[in-house]
Amino acid sequence: MSAALNAARRTADLTALADGAPLDVVVIGGGITGAGIALDAASRDLRVALVEKHDFAFGTSRWSSKLVHGGLRYLATGNVGIARRSAVERGILMTRNAPHLVRAMPQLVPLLPSMGRAERALVRAGFLAGDALRKLAGTPASVLPRSHRITAQRVIDMSLTVRRDGLDGGLLAYDGQLIDDARLVTAVVRTAAQHGARILNYVAASEAAGDSVRLTDQRTGESFDVSARAVINAAGVWAGEVDAALKLRPSRGTHLVFDAEVFGNPTAALTIPIPGELNRFVFAMPEQLGRVYLGLTDEDAPGPIPDVPQPTSAEIDFLLATVNTALETTLDASDVIGAYAGLRPLIDTGAGHTADISRDHAVVESTTGVISVIGGKLTEYRHMAQDVLDRAVELRGLTAGACRTRNLPLVGAMTNPGTEVALTTDLPESLIARFGAEAANVVAAATCERPTEPVADGIDVIRAEFEYAITHEGALDVDDIVDRRTRIGLVAADRERVVGVAEEFVSRFG
Repeated sequence: MSAALNAARRTADLTALADGAPLDVVVIGGGITGAGIALDAASRDLRVALVEKHDFAFGTSRWSSKLVHGGLRYLATGNVGIARRSAVERGILMTRNAPHLVRAMPQLVPLLPSMGRAERALVRAGFLAGDALRKLAGTPASVLPRSHRITAQRVIDMSLTVRRDGLDGGLLAYDGQLIDDARLVTAVVRTAAQHGARILNYVAASEAAGDSVRLTDQRTGESFDVSARAVINAAGVWAGEVDAALKLRPSRGTHLVFDAEVFGNPTAALTIPIPGELNRFVFAMPEQLGRVYLGLTDEDAPGPIPDVPQPTSAEIDFLLATVNTALETTLDASDVIGAYAGLRPLIDTGAGHTADISRDHAVVESTTGVISVIGGKLTEYRHMAQDVLDRAVELRGLTAGACRTRNLPLVGAMTNPGTEVALTTDLPESLIARFGAEAANVVAAATCERPTEPVADGIDVIRAEFEYAITHEGALDVDDIVDRRTRIGLVAADRERVVGVAEEFVSRFG
């Protein structure tokens, strides 16, 4: 089946569900966890529909650090289970599921006078433990290189603006970095659609029970009920709106966005220990579109859950103060060109600081029969999906095969059966980074004028990508294109320059 998501397919799937098309599973929530569940279910030949009240990756799944962590932090706190699982899942993504979307990211810790001998030894020991985790997970060094010490000149070459006075070389390790978290969600939902899943954005779920749910098309206001043998709640920080018995403790993580030139166009993520903290760092990470993301914080976020969380001035000040301890020149708020915050859906364990709360997940069946998955982290989305699907199959007696996602390539991977590989040297590197082996098809499928021209001067997103977002990636409006299928919208000034172009594409192709 085609992996293309668009308005016509959405209408056809909604009509089929309203007419009573049989379902084994309904998944509520179109973030990375819900997307993973839909793919797992569809690849087991279950009849599945995923519904998301906003757009795919609207919530936490687009506000992450864009990292596929190997679990080193959890090893340091004694949680060997999460650490090992994270390393295994990272390896699966980098070698089988999405090697086109996840790359090895150098993490550079500069050895400055402010870092004592004991702290240096601790970081080095942590990196060696990370190497051991990589080996244990079976990820080859050709995919994720070993950690090692480097010279002061090499540190400066990789991160031009690092503090020079007293610089005694650096420690270099590697972790997984996504080209973009929202792009991963898009790839997963499209792969689920390729396996026959009905994938629906802008469809709200209410009155959820163990075998039924009411769906409302947010674009027309029309509502209808659907029946399914299992209803799975994967709404993340909004999971409590589906099942009020769930107890979550959201934690806010904030990032700042800079022009990469401010950091001297770094080739490694500058990794700075937080003063007074063990095993916590601030990262300045080189990203797509010529940007650097600086993050991140871990703060309690009590109260109502906002659709779009906002960074606080205190978090901005903290990130700037921390990164400035490692820089030759001082950054201030005027250097910040964008900022974003996301809420982690942590399980409320009663722990003191949110940074100390386990990142493990839980699968819970409510008194109504809804099966919820809560907690967890992006890196483990595939494992979480398998866990909740296995539970649903057991509880509901579903006829399903074994989980296949461990070795299932996503759309855009060279080995995906629907991918027509035709990469040529004349394709922009940025296009290949975002679409992998599908990059040539983005241009070939375009019917717009000047498909390979940038959507605006200085922005390496081409016009064909805007069209593809609508015709193949399920984008229905301007925000979907600018804020999620591409990440131009993270910088308000850039967003303003492309909104008019996006409006033209929605008008023509939507």
